[in-house]
Amino acid sequence: MTVMNSILTPDRRIIATANGADQKRKPSMDVYFSADVETDGPIPGPFSMLSFAIVFAGTYDGREFKRADTHEKRVYHELKPISSQYEQEALDVNGLDRQRLLLEGEDPKEALTKAANWIREIAGEGSPVLVAYPLSFDWTWLYWYFVNYCEQGSPFDYSKCYDIKTALSVKTGMPIAQSGRSSVPSHLRSHRLHTHHAIDDAIEQAEIFANLFEWEPPHGRDKPQT
Repeated sequence: MTVMNSILTPDRRIIATANGADQKRKPSMDVYFSADVETDGPIPGPFSMLSFAIVFAGTYDGREFKRADTHEKRVYHELKPISSQYEQEALDVNGLDRQRLLLEGEDPKEALTKAANWIREIAGEGSPVLVAYPLSFDWTWLYWYFVNYCEQGSPFDYSKCYDIKTALSVKTGMPIAQSGRSSVPSHLRSHRLHTHHAIDDAIEQAEIFANLFEWEPPHGRDKPQT
């Protein structure tokens, strides 16, 4: 006999879970998606996400990591702003035309629903995991937008995520404060430039992620090679 329990997630959705042997039926493979967002301010709600890209980055079944052969599996959306507030400094960095997006940007509900459906299709029976560098910024924006604009909520649930910055800190022994992009060892870097275009940066990030995941320091924690 299977006993069902209910869990209320942070995004107010109820998930039914099973006790006993049925718990073993949960997906056993992580399916990684590298994501990058470009915004017009520091936090969602008062400010807007203007564009985002999500790129398939690889899989891990607990034994073997397989990086993506190419980065053709990806989605990119430019969104209509959701508020009147913005910071010019943010627009100067990403180069997006906010006025154009007010007229031509996609409706967030349509864009986030399309993205969530694509993620679930690519993941199949696997478990989607969001990858970012640093995770805190991109996760905050995407999770908020998925919860608010996608009827099915976040395809990454409320905690399926991987922070490249933390992984770099653990593998190199560097403090978190010293584990930014400029500290990535040369043999782990991507050959791509960081352009602040969501597609370019999501692919660059996917390559750094895969390089770092596969890298085994010769003596456990190792100092970075510059």
